[in-house]
Amino acid sequence: MTWWVKGVFRFLSAWPLWALHALGWLGGWASFAASPRYRARLLAHAAQAGLSAAQTRQSVGEAGKMMAEIPRLWLGRPVPIQWEGDAAIEQAQAQGRGLLLMTPHMGCFEIIAQAYAERFGAQHPITVLFRPARQPWLRDLVAHARVRLHLHTAPTNLSGVKQLIKALKAGQTVGLLPDQVPPEGQGVWAPYFGRPAYTMTLSARLAHSAQALPVLLWGERLPGGRGFVVHVHSVGLPGGVDLSTDAQEAAAQINSAMEALVLQRPDQYLWSYARYKSPKGAAAGADTAG
Repeated sequence: MTWWVKGVFRFLSAWPLWALHALGWLGGWASFAASPRYRARLLAHAAQAGLSAAQTRQSVGEAGKMMAEIPRLWLGRPVPIQWEGDAAIEQAQAQGRGLLLMTPHMGCFEIIAQAYAERFGAQHPITVLFRPARQPWLRDLVAHARVRLHLHTAPTNLSGVKQLIKALKAGQTVGLLPDQVPPEGQGVWAPYFGRPAYTMTLSARLAHSAQALPVLLWGERLPGGRGFVVHVHSVGLPGGVDLSTDAQEAAAQINSAMEALVLQRPDQYLWSYARYKSPKGAAAGADTAG
């Protein structure tokens, strides 16, 4: 089974983006129509955030595009990438401190590390937190696809966290998805679009332990297969607020910052992600509905 799946990935990696996005749009709507659980979660999360019906419909197709573009991003030719606000990163790097890149499950978050490594990696390499896939064939494929110049990966364990801290203290850059649900014991319950969500404490711990500068950014998917724009939203939390040293308060601050990013283009957020799930063994506040 694995050989033909890898073959499909390689075949699709040669497709132009516009064709992959067209295929993904169809696949997104097919998944929405075929899976009641997927459909219910997407609709519930979008409604929780106050999306309009039009924005919700657009997000269905965008989620499909996100999946369909992965073979090209992993195995294909480079895609067109633009930057908006990258001067802020250059100014932050001039301070000699490490940078903590934070982006939600929004747009093409897969492109962020690639774009950064190409644009800034020669002087400031990037290390990203990487959770290996459970399936051996996919694990090998992903590991190969993410081997890039100036781009390193760190496993989601204690040694990986130490690797991230070491990189930040060396003035390098680390990237992660702060809206990813952490394992039990590695997060706190904090509001996200008005609903308790189990939120990682790692983001704040990294920032404080290495005196790193948070950078909020996301990758916009352009229409017509024209590529992507990496938007640098801010260096530091919006409004110049200091990141709290209290884990609970810091988690709420980061969730609020992620909400601000999502609301820039809510149609490109992955509303089907099980953001509100309760990790096994998590304490009170759990919400198993996803």
